[in-house]
Amino acid sequence: MGEIILKTFDWVPERPRGFVRDLRVRWALEEAGLPYRVEAVSFRDRGAAHFAHQPFGQVPWILDGELSIFETGAILLHLGEQSPALLPRAPVDRATAINWMFAAINSMEMAIMPMLILSFAGDDGTSPGAQRLQAFRAGRLKHLEAVLATRPWLAGSFSAADILMADALRLVNANTTLADCPACRDYLARATARPAFLKAHADQLAHFAKGDAAQAS
Repeated sequence: MGEIILKTFDWVPERPRGFVRDLRVRWALEEAGLPYRVEAVSFRDRGAAHFAHQPFGQVPWILDGELSIFETGAILLHLGEQSPALLPRAPVDRATAINWMFAAINSMEMAIMPMLILSFAGDDGTSPGAQRLQAFRAGRLKHLEAVLATRPWLAGSFSAADILMADALRLVNANTTLADCPACRDYLARATARPAFLKAHADQLAHFAKGDAAQAS
């Protein structure tokens, strides 16, 4: 097994720092102890080579030998095949983790992201559309709350499912949106207190800070 190359932007504006999705991959690699290095691609000039690896011009993607893999769910599934720290080997636990990986991306994140986009667009949450989205998000959080009230992690031990779910929950305001969901709030606190998350988060912030000087020149 060789060194994995993680591709991410050379710079992003202040607001998304700490939330760019290469964080999920950094976190997973740190949890698994897999060797990797980070290589930057241009934020402002996304050429044909970028789109050849990531058809939507986003980040991250990884290079693992001859493999080029994009989308964080696919990347974490690939890394999970290399490490039981990310994907359990027992069949039932493995299936549970994979179920929750997809649930984090499809059922939870898709209920959280629209409100975030509206807030970026200046919606204060009082529009009819925002009210509907808030109710939709609250319903999904209520179902997740019932699950997390019964277990510390989604698939027995900590797994890639928890990386994806916790990072989705980071997109909401834990002090307000999760005020009525104590199990979700405590789960998020447990996940983001892990040393691998703290290192991944700090490394991402430091990486983008290095690009500030280049952008200013």
